[in-house]
Amino acid sequence: MSKPVSIPMCKLSVKELLELKGVRQISFVQVARAEEAIAAAQAGIDMIGTAFGEDTYGYPALIPQTHFQFGLTWGRHANADEALRDAMKAMEAGAQSIYCGMSPQVVEVLAREGVPVIAHVGLVPPKATWVGGMRAVGRNAQQASQVFHDCKAFESAGAFAVEMEVVAAKVAAEITQRLSMLTISLGSGSKCDVTYLFSADLLGENTGHIPRHAKTYRNFAAQRDFMQQERIEAYMEFNADVTTKSYPNITHDVAIKESEFSQFINNIS
Repeated sequence: MSKPVSIPMCKLSVKELLELKGVRQISFVQVARAEEAIAAAQAGIDMIGTAFGEDTYGYPALIPQTHFQFGLTWGRHANADEALRDAMKAMEAGAQSIYCGMSPQVVEVLAREGVPVIAHVGLVPPKATWVGGMRAVGRNAQQASQVFHDCKAFESAGAFAVEMEVVAAKVAAEITQRLSMLTISLGSGSKCDVTYLFSADLLGENTGHIPRHAKTYRNFAAQRDFMQQERIEAYMEFNADVTTKSYPNITHDVAIKESEFSQFINNIS
């Protein structure tokens, strides 16, 4: 794993994040590998998150001056006690906040123990069947009202923030004004407190469907394809050199003095 880097910014505590509500937008990216976490921190991103696991346990130590969020993987926890156990491990690893996509009852248990929790409303992919699949939420009055009530339930449970995924922008903006906790927009417009993107979308790593809400700033997929083709061609050239005995040649050989070689022949004769 890479070494920690010096980052010219101060880590935002949960208290400081909450104090930014209505003052300025907060940037937040989801990363999938250590290099992305380090790059995002060096770029000055306010919040950086990833799924909690053995392979990501050391990420907070790499970027100690940036607010780091660990996400509890959906489906791994059958009850609040299991979620709390992993949340505590994640906090011990250096996370400043925890994402939990479970119910307000579970969030309340975590919050009661001092875990700063980010909840999730709107399009929650593992629960998408309840809203008719992977589609926008809050485009009619009934759905919009449900999103609001869900937010208030999480706020009452003690969550300090809520991710609003693909919620109608005007609805998200109105709800944001009616909450004391932070709202995090993933495809829910620019009037939430925090703007959030997945690095895979931001860096252009996806080759299939690109979400409507995503903005792609680079084309890593094309670069990855180019690198793969370069690998193939390099292996082909190596294979041809081996076949024609043009590699290795004298420039790659280890030399021995003639006197030493003669002695060697005498020794084995």
